[in-house]
Amino acid sequence: MAAKRNFAAPAVLSPRALNRATLERQLLLRRTAMSAKDAVEHLVGLQAQNTKPPYYQLHARLDGFDPAELAGLMESREMVRIVTLRSTIHLHTAADALTLRPLVQPARDRELNIFRKGLAGVDRDLLRSVAGKFVEERPRTPKEIREALHAEWPDVDPQSLGVAARCLLPLVQVTPRGVWGRSGQVALTTVEHWLGAPSQPAPAPDAAVLRYLGAFGPASVKDMQTWAGLTRLREVFERLRPQLMTFRDENGVELFDLPDAPRPDEDVPAPPRFLPEFDNVLLGHADRARVIPPRFHGRNGNGNQSYGTVLVDGFLAAVWRLGDGRGPGSGAGTLTVQPLGTLGRADRDAVTEEAVRMLSVMAPSADGTDGYDIRFATFVDFGE
Repeated sequence: MAAKRNFAAPAVLSPRALNRATLERQLLLRRTAMSAKDAVEHLVGLQAQNTKPPYYQLHARLDGFDPAELAGLMESREMVRIVTLRSTIHLHTAADALTLRPLVQPARDRELNIFRKGLAGVDRDLLRSVAGKFVEERPRTPKEIREALHAEWPDVDPQSLGVAARCLLPLVQVTPRGVWGRSGQVALTTVEHWLGAPSQPAPAPDAAVLRYLGAFGPASVKDMQTWAGLTRLREVFERLRPQLMTFRDENGVELFDLPDAPRPDEDVPAPPRFLPEFDNVLLGHADRARVIPPRFHGRNGNGNQSYGTVLVDGFLAAVWRLGDGRGPGSGAGTLTVQPLGTLGRADRDAVTEEAVRMLSVMAPSADGTDGYDIRFATFVDFGE
């Protein structure tokens, strides 16, 4: 009679344990001396549909970060802003832009199917060719792309044509758009043309899973599918199972992780951090309770609008806004913090100290003084 094999049940990770592991991977437990380029590569890109958040994301993570460092990488085309994960604009290294877009192209194809009625009679290969040649003559605005394609297909909805170009082509927003301290309208060309290099074959999904776990783990299959905007990744995780560790969260969901990845004790201190809207750590999982307490679910945004968030003890505890001088109480340089619950004196002092550190780099006063206006206010939806 064959001997029975005993398998130990996977360890259960509490929300705090998941929080500390995730913050460690996300470089948010302590600032690191890593370069901006290495950090963006490690994090597998930064959410960047707005131009400033990537700079704030790196300030929260890197010791001695200077926005000029990231701006220089964008101007030298070592970094690009391109639609990839979740069909949103991300900031990637040039190498990742050339591979990650092919990886998520199936999701862009599915997105395009939503507009198939509006594209009836349009040959997609021809549209890709026409749009590609047009944007590679010189970078074009979305309006110019729609108008050029509508001239070719006058009976087709121009908005659908513009979406089709966005889905079919790996378009990058060229500089000076996104460069710190500068401005510019959205102008698009293909990533191959901008970088002077061909797209690479999509990486094996196995490699993408391992990179994701390195930056966001421990995580479930659904977590990664949510982060990437991809489906059918279960078989990839199963293929990798022999080389991964498994855990369970308190709801019984199976979590995968790299064996040698850091999983700090849940009581390790987590200092306050000011994060911009759409920060990676807030969007990298299907179950966001590891960073957003259930009682605050949905409180860091209003519809499609997301607010800057403040982590206290590793969890969402407040939202913040830097005044632009428009409207009452929003003088330029005024930072307003709205706690979602009660913050004790020690936490307020720590948040204030972190706010001064952020402002000294990201919004230095014109006269070089450090007299920053930091206010705590009762939570009222910024969108109201």
